[in-house]
Amino acid sequence: MSDEDPYLWLEDVTGEAALSWVRERNEETVSALATDPGFKVLESEIREVLDDDGRIPYARRRGRHLYNFRQDADHVRGLWRRTTLEEYRKDRPDWEPVLDLDALAEAEGEKWAWAGSAVLAPDHRHALVMLSRDGADACVVREFDLVERTFVTGGFEVAEAKTRIGWIDRDLVWIGTDFGPGSMSGSGYPLQVRRWRRGTPLAEAELVYEGRPTDLSASGWHDDTPGFERDFVHRQIDFWQGELLLLPGNGEAAGAPVPAEPEKIDVPDDAGASVHREWLIVAPKSPWLGHVAGSLLAFDFEAFRAGEREAAVLFTPDEHTALAGWSWTRHHLILTTSADVSSRLEILTPGPGPDGWSRTPLAGVPPLSTASVVGTDPDVSDEFFLDVSGHLQPSTLYRGTAPAGADETVKQGPSLFDTAGLAVRQYFARSADGTRVPYFVVGPEDRTGPGPTLLYGYGGFEVTMVPGYSAVTGRAWLARGGTYVVAGIRGGHEYGPSWHKAALGANRVRAYEDFAAVARDLIARDVTTPAQLGIEGGSNGGLLMGAMLTRDPELFGAVVAHVPLLDMLRFHKLLAGASWIAEYGDPDSPADRPHLERISPYHQVRTEGPPYPPLLLLTSTRDDRVHPGHARKMAARLRESGHPVLFHEHLGGGHAGATDHGQTAFNEALVHTFLWERLTPPR
Repeated sequence: MSDEDPYLWLEDVTGEAALSWVRERNEETVSALATDPGFKVLESEIREVLDDDGRIPYARRRGRHLYNFRQDADHVRGLWRRTTLEEYRKDRPDWEPVLDLDALAEAEGEKWAWAGSAVLAPDHRHALVMLSRDGADACVVREFDLVERTFVTGGFEVAEAKTRIGWIDRDLVWIGTDFGPGSMSGSGYPLQVRRWRRGTPLAEAELVYEGRPTDLSASGWHDDTPGFERDFVHRQIDFWQGELLLLPGNGEAAGAPVPAEPEKIDVPDDAGASVHREWLIVAPKSPWLGHVAGSLLAFDFEAFRAGEREAAVLFTPDEHTALAGWSWTRHHLILTTSADVSSRLEILTPGPGPDGWSRTPLAGVPPLSTASVVGTDPDVSDEFFLDVSGHLQPSTLYRGTAPAGADETVKQGPSLFDTAGLAVRQYFARSADGTRVPYFVVGPEDRTGPGPTLLYGYGGFEVTMVPGYSAVTGRAWLARGGTYVVAGIRGGHEYGPSWHKAALGANRVRAYEDFAAVARDLIARDVTTPAQLGIEGGSNGGLLMGAMLTRDPELFGAVVAHVPLLDMLRFHKLLAGASWIAEYGDPDSPADRPHLERISPYHQVRTEGPPYPPLLLLTSTRDDRVHPGHARKMAARLRESGHPVLFHEHLGGGHAGATDHGQTAFNEALVHTFLWERLTPPR
C-alpha cells in the first residue's frame, strides 16, 4: 500500500459523504444477514436472554441502601433504583425508583445512557450523576438529590467532556475537565486538577495540580475515611507509568490551604499503589526492593513516608499463579489470585509488623471458574459480596462477613440455555517460541469429529480472559451445536506482568503467534477445521482479528471484529489513540514505525496469496475511544482489493457498540448469523 491514504475522507465521523457510505454498507449487510426469518427468531431469543427478569441485579451499598442500574424491556435506557438488604434477599425485591433514564431522555429529547455516579458519604444524599449521549465516553455531569430524587437546581453541573470529578465535601469537588486550550491531553483526558466550590463559576475553580503536556491525564480525589482524611492526585504519565501524589494537610475542607507542591509517594512509576487507612498497598510490575514483579506488598503508610521500606509480603507469584486483585473490608483484605486462569481467594488480616498478617482460604470456588468481589463497604463493615461463575455455571452471588467467609447465597442467576451434554475443558497450546498458552474449550462432551467453532481472544492491556457465563453465547452458539473457545494469549494478565510485557511494542507479534497456535491446536485435536473455525474480538481484540486475517488467513473460515483498531500508523492521531502509544509504540518514532506497519492490518491488505476468509466489521459513529474510521477504511480497502467483507455501523452505541438491549440483540444476531452461515455451509 502506498503512503497516500485514499480513504482518509472516511475519518470524517459525521461528514455527509462518509455517512452516505456507511448507510450503503449498512443496507448491504442488513440485506445479506437480516432478511431471513431465522434472523428475527435469533434476535428475539437473544433479546429474551438480555431482558430476562432473573438476571442478578448486582448492587452497590451506599449507607442503608443497595443501588442497582437496570435495563430491560420496560426500561430500555435504564432505571437507577435502590432497595434494602432485607428486600434484596428476596426473590423479587421491592425496588424504589431513583432516576428513570427513559423518562429523562424523552423529556429532554436526548439519547441518554448511564455513565455512573459518585455519591457523597456518609449521609449518601448527594450524587454526581454522569450521563452519556448515546454511549460516548464523554459525558455531562449533574448533581442529584437522592432524598428528593431530583436534579439539584443550581448544583454542580458540567458540560459534555471526558470529565473526572469526585466529592471532597458537600460544597467542594475535585474536577478535571475541558477548561480550554492546554487543559486536555493529546488523548482527550484532563491534565488539570482543580478544586471547585459550590456556587462559583467552573472557570474560576482553583488550579491545584497540572500535568505535563505529554502526560496522559491527571486526577484528584479525596479519601474520606474517618480519621484518615486526605487528598491525592494521580499523574498518569502514559498508559503504564504514573505517580501517586499526596497533598499534605487536609486542604480547604478542613480550613487549611493546599500546599503548592504535592508529595510523590516513592514507589516505581509502573507499580500499582493505593492507600487504605494506615496501609500502603503496592503491586510492583518490575522487581523492587528484592521482591519479584507481580507481588503484592503492604507497608505502614506513615512509616513508608518516613523512609521505612520493610514490607509485609501478601502474595508472591509463581509460573502458574498470578495476582488478580484485592478488596478491603473494614478490618480485612480479600486477596484474589489466578491459578492457570481459575480463581483462588484468601482473607488476610493485618497484624503488627511485616510478619503479623494472617490468612484464611476462602472456600467454595469450583475449578475452572471465576470469583470476583463485587462490593464492600470498607469504611463501615466487613461485609462483602462475592460473584462466582463459569462457562456453563450461571452466576451465584454470595454475601459474607470477613473473616468468616461467604456463607449466604443471596442470588442465583438463571440457566438461560441447555447445558446438557456440554463440557468445559482447559488445554495448553505451544506458541512459536515454545510458550505454553492456556485456552478453554466449551462444547459437546461426546462430539466425534470436528464441528463449527468460535475462538475469542483479546491479548492486550493486561486484560485477562477468564471463565464466565454468557447466556448470549450459550443461546446463540452453544445451543445450536457450536463449540466456543477462549484463548488467554500474551498481552493479557493471565500470568502477571511478564505475560503482558511479553507482547508490548515490537513484541506484539507474540500475541498473534499465540492466537494462531491455539487455532492450530484446535485443528490438531480435531475440535474443528479451518473451514469451520471462526474468530471474534473487539477493540484491541479487533486489531487481533485484523492481524489474523492478514497474517494467517488459511487458518480461519470467518472473522468478526468489533470497534477495532486497524490503522496502526494513524491510531495515535484519532480520538483517544495517543494514550495507547505505551502499549503499541509511536508511529512517529523511526524505531517503532517499522514494526507498527508490519502489524497494521490496514497496511498489510494484499491481493495475492491465500484468499481471505469473509470478515464482518462492526463499529459505532458515537465511539469516541476507537475511531470508527479504522473499521470504515478497512472495509473500503478490502472491497477495493476484492476481499469478502460486510460492514455495519450503529449511529449510536459508543465503544460498547450498543446502548440498549435492542441494539445489542441486533448486533449479536448479525454476528452469529454471519458465523453460522459461513462455518456450517449447506451440504
